[in-house]
Amino acid sequence: MMKNHVLSLDDFFKTTKVDIEKKLRSVITDKDILLILKSGKRLRPLLAHLSFKVCTGGKETPYQYQRALEGTVCIELAHTASLVHDDIIDKDKERRGTPALYIKEGVPRALLNGHKMLAIGFNIALTHGEKIAKLYVDTWTEILCGELKEVNFNMKDLKNNNSDELSTKSRIFNEYNKIINMKTASLFSSACKAGAVEAEASGEILDILADYGREIGLAYQLADDLVDLEKGEMINSVVVPLLTKLENKTVNNGSLKMKAIKKKLAENQSKIKQLYIEEIIRHVSRAKKLSRSDVIPPSPYKDLLYEAPRYVTNTMLKEINAEI
Repeated sequence: MMKNHVLSLDDFFKTTKVDIEKKLRSVITDKDILLILKSGKRLRPLLAHLSFKVCTGGKETPYQYQRALEGTVCIELAHTASLVHDDIIDKDKERRGTPALYIKEGVPRALLNGHKMLAIGFNIALTHGEKIAKLYVDTWTEILCGELKEVNFNMKDLKNNNSDELSTKSRIFNEYNKIINMKTASLFSSACKAGAVEAEASGEILDILADYGREIGLAYQLADDLVDLEKGEMINSVVVPLLTKLENKTVNNGSLKMKAIKKKLAENQSKIKQLYIEEIIRHVSRAKKLSRSDVIPPSPYKDLLYEAPRYVTNTMLKEINAEI
């Protein structure tokens, strides 16, 4: 694959995505699930496969290559199931440019299809051995805990009129960071680790790649949130915490009408954007540093590992004509 010219990340991702799509269609026969999976960016499976290639140095057998591709399918299934459930919880009406599944088919069918995807993913993981199966379960548990933390955060913390509960600007923002770490970054982390496990890697490289994926996941989620903020969304879960941080005082929906919150958002828009960009760059830089670890053997794929954090983050930021 691509032996006669310098390997570029764009070429690698495009070629690998074609292979992932073929594997999805060969492994999953349920037409409803295939329709739900349609149009995804496949970023997590792509990073998993890049980690796999980093560990094999491109010297894997065709069987190992196809098996690693199959492993990426359960990653995409878990991710898409989380989106289906997210849309119901957040009452988001669109997903990937079309009506959210629960809007088209109702909450019961959406929930059940989400659970079906998780079950299919777990069955695939089981056939790949105990390490992959445990990683799958542990990751989903962490995602669930992040979801529950977010629900509690939105329902209680932001509506709590007791100023002692929100006494510092750091507490609420730290909670927000914990949520995105558990809810989003965990799957990026596990995807990279899973790719390494598929390559039969062991030891410190597993931890390095897991940390690498987590940093990318944090940067990507922050970029995602910034895009939503630029579009005037996420007032409750993000804007209020940000205003708390920026203005150094407690702000909650009980004391401010939505119009006032939107006015404050407009007043602080440039500061908020700068805050996000700084945080995104910080996580991308950490991921790039991890990719240079001496634990990772030299190969053209190691060079791609260095490029991937910025590339992946910019796939989101381009929606608001921004890049890092």
